[in-house]
Amino acid sequence: MKLSLAIVALALAIPTASYAQDSTAVSKGEYPNTFSSGSANVSPFTNQSKRFNDWSISAGVGVPLLQSADLTSIKNGNGKNLFGYSAYVSIDKAITHAFGINLQYDRGETRQGWFNTKDAAPDAKAVAGRTQYDAISILGDINFSNLLRRVDNHSPYRWALHGYAGVGTIAYRAYQKDATGQRLMTEVKPFKLGSLFMQAGTGLKFKVNRRIDIEGRLMYVVTGDDTFDGGGDPYSEINRRSSQVSDNFFNATLGLSVKLGKHESHLMWHDPLQEIYYKLDVLANKNQDIEVCKKGDADNDGVCDDWDRQLDTPAGARVDGAGVALDTDLDGVIDLYDKCVTVPGPVENNGCPTTTTGPVVETETKLEGIEFDLNSDRILPSNTPILNNAVNYINSSNGSYNVVGATDTRGTDAYNQKLSQRRANNVKNYLIKNGVQSGKLNAVGKGEKDLKYPECEPATKCPEWKNRANRRVYFEAK
Repeated sequence: MKLSLAIVALALAIPTASYAQDSTAVSKGEYPNTFSSGSANVSPFTNQSKRFNDWSISAGVGVPLLQSADLTSIKNGNGKNLFGYSAYVSIDKAITHAFGINLQYDRGETRQGWFNTKDAAPDAKAVAGRTQYDAISILGDINFSNLLRRVDNHSPYRWALHGYAGVGTIAYRAYQKDATGQRLMTEVKPFKLGSLFMQAGTGLKFKVNRRIDIEGRLMYVVTGDDTFDGGGDPYSEINRRSSQVSDNFFNATLGLSVKLGKHESHLMWHDPLQEIYYKLDVLANKNQDIEVCKKGDADNDGVCDDWDRQLDTPAGARVDGAGVALDTDLDGVIDLYDKCVTVPGPVENNGCPTTTTGPVVETETKLEGIEFDLNSDRILPSNTPILNNAVNYINSSNGSYNVVGATDTRGTDAYNQKLSQRRANNVKNYLIKNGVQSGKLNAVGKGEKDLKYPECEPATKCPEWKNRANRRVYFEAK
């Protein structure tokens, strides 16, 4: 059986949430499949049956900049910026495809004040500080790209936006230097109530390959301590310069993640629907046979005979999940033969009404509608023959027409309204450019209020061909 048919059958039959990791397993006792009817064949998710990696080790280096303090690293008194250094290493555990937990160790040194503590004080009033710190924290990791991405996007992706937030314990030694020399001002030991701190930020990951990720992060660290900058006790002359009760700093880092495990993909790069297609490619490359339909697919409609309620579907007809040919307007004429798909009509008139009660022109084959790509108002080259036929028909008629634009249900109402209007305007301009009198045409945008398939709300309830059919421009006689 062709691989394309296997993909269609799997996409219809396989759960895409808890059981997606077993979607392509051939039933041999160890991993029950879902290719035969009955819930007894569905295997619950267990750690033994997982098909992806969920552990990794990360490390990176960066530059901390003390920003909210009495002595700062940014725009200090003599106009210089003082750069420290930092490094981190973490053990990362993915809980789901969109959430994980990291145990992280940070070490670094901030430099702040009027001059670098490696240099001599430029004058008697200049003060500088440096702080060596060690920190251990637990961070929550949210993969926004997996959390927010469209579930019907089967294309592979290599970039991911992450968010981090967590708490931990920080130990540090803060030094101060002036014209009299350098001295230790504050020392805080770890694992004490006063050593708690917080950090949060964001990171952008790039997937180099199945083993390696590169990530840039920007974290904001809240120390919870007014003595972190080396200014001395909270009531010292330096620490009275600002009302800050916590010395905080930015930490920009560049790091590397190594994904551990024997499987092909990592859970944080995992898309439940995408996995079906990925596994098929892997098995095909390994020359393994896939048992899709035990009883076959007699009418070749992509639905196995085990579940097909209509075993003699005509070739080319679109079907629902039960293998029944679609009849959108429920007039007894399936969409394949219906000349008026959205308007009920008798069988003897090809599904179109015998008397027109409104501005319906779907009976005119020369005025077919055209479809658009997602988030696009570009007229596709494949649609130009339809539009050229529409030019000839409109020019030969005495009537005028509304050029109606519509969208699917993705996006906001306001965005869809503007997009549908642009689609209608583009089609109208094309017709005028090719000889139609402008007075015969009126462009109307209806957004998502005029769905060809109203059951596609939200869009995830329908296959992509239905959503594409909703993204259209069609014609109405005025």
